[in-house]
Amino acid sequence: MNNILEKIVSDKKNSVEKYKKFFSIGDLKKKISKYGNYLNFKDELKKNKISVVAEIKKASPSAGTIVENYDPKLIAKQYLVSGADCLSVLTEENYFKGKLEDIYEIKKEVKLPVLCKDFMIDSYQVYLARSFGADAILIILSAINNQTAKEIHSIAEELNMSTIVEVHTNEEAKSALNFKNSIIGINNRNLKTLKTDIQTTYELHKILSNHPEPLICESGIKSEKEVREIVKKTKINNFLIGESLLKDLDKKPSLLEKILQIKA
Repeated sequence: MNNILEKIVSDKKNSVEKYKKFFSIGDLKKKISKYGNYLNFKDELKKNKISVVAEIKKASPSAGTIVENYDPKLIAKQYLVSGADCLSVLTEENYFKGKLEDIYEIKKEVKLPVLCKDFMIDSYQVYLARSFGADAILIILSAINNQTAKEIHSIAEELNMSTIVEVHTNEEAKSALNFKNSIIGINNRNLKTLKTDIQTTYELHKILSNHPEPLICESGIKSEKEVREIVKKTKINNFLIGESLLKDLDKKPSLLEKILQIKA
């Protein structure tokens, strides 16, 4: 296999099959019907202000271990106090060292909408994520074919979940416009090479500027100056940020607090 994305997707297929042995879709639907703590992720990004989706993750293929003493609930509480609008929780097991149970535990204590940040390759995963309390899922167009993306999106809509359709190329951006009800995330990180380039946001915004739902700039944000420039040049006012926030959690004011002081 030539790239990291192919490896992650290959391993994810095995992970999904293991879950299917323990939980049928019927089992998951029962769990979903009993859960009473769902929130509207997309609505939080439609309030015409700078919004930050603050990411919670232990590790990544590009950075290795980011947080040594990893406590997702504690990080979520810190983000809440600092003013985060939504949370993104990495649940991929092998490369990001996450788990679905983290979403359930976080939502017991922190009332913020949560994105299940994972590699969705099977519509079964939508039920699975919802059953653990996820309010939104990520659909990475570079990881799946268009038919699978449509199936995953359809199930998410049936379950009243928000969807972020993630793009990195011009072709993907054009395809994403077909998902008219979805948030579109512009990922500055190339998932095949793991290289990051903020110019991706500026280039793809030209294609996506008339999309009726929120746009999110994802990955590679390191300073409030970069956020200010992106807001000024594109009018994008939603940002998904992970590593930079995690490394800055204990500073006063934190990077998160500085970004949220910027006026849209």
